[in-house]
Amino acid sequence: MLDSPLPADLRQWVTYRLPGLERVLDVSWSRGDSRVWRVSSGTGAAYVKLSPTPEDFARELHGYEHAARSLAEGEAPRLLAADPALRALMTTPLPGHIVRGLPLTAAAEARVHELAGRLLRRWHDHPVPCPDGARDGVTASVAAQVDEAAVCLERTGEHLDDAQRALVRQVCRELPALAEDLPLVFRHGDYSTRNWLWDAGHGTHSLIDFEKSGHGIAVEDLVWLCCAAWPTRPELEPAFLAGYGRELSDTERRALPLFAARLGVAHLNAGIAKQEPVLVDRGRTILTRMVHAAG
Repeated sequence: MLDSPLPADLRQWVTYRLPGLERVLDVSWSRGDSRVWRVSSGTGAAYVKLSPTPEDFARELHGYEHAARSLAEGEAPRLLAADPALRALMTTPLPGHIVRGLPLTAAAEARVHELAGRLLRRWHDHPVPCPDGARDGVTASVAAQVDEAAVCLERTGEHLDDAQRALVRQVCRELPALAEDLPLVFRHGDYSTRNWLWDAGHGTHSLIDFEKSGHGIAVEDLVWLCCAAWPTRPELEPAFLAGYGRELSDTERRALPLFAARLGVAHLNAGIAKQEPVLVDRGRTILTRMVHAAG
């Protein structure tokens, strides 16, 4: 009995690699482009994902290759099979639970963040040859983010206070020059607790979801932490950075709240345009927090 049906062509692909398919459980995130299943048979289990776009599929393939090179066994899933035509990936399951929303003691949460810092440092430090034009691509990406922030400021200015407007103007004025001095790494691209696994029984941390991975600025992998975790749980920042093994440079400290503020004003603009109060609140919260962080 299948708990959730697979598309016919995907089911054929899965059953060829996992004979005797017994169970299919939809474990997608609650967003329109997330399509992930846990599949199992009498001989084993796996996760199957359909990438939203060819670009996401290519990035995720490279992400799995990087994980296999840079992380220890059990710290990330291993790729079992991939099909570009279907944009399908089959990967190994890992023990543990998604950290987002997981009830943890303060000590356990600090430990998770320390281990997350260690893992990210190994991910960032493992050498990956930068493709030609990588710096140009990052410069273009930052320029696009700044342009977006300027448009969002124009559209949302009446919803911001003076300090928030000044911060978004600072994003537009300072971020491109700061970004030129920040080191490039192979980023995870979505380093947040929804992509962290914690196995309390063994005290181990692991990482999933690589569709946003690629060359970029290291500190961009800390934007979610800067927005959502550290403002309300400041003790988690030193725990994470202790695991990461180095303090952020002065330039990184200046750039991080600006990257976060750019995200905040984008959330606010999208929330107002789509009439989604959750996005509006998220954007306002981030901007308020970043005014204090950048002050």
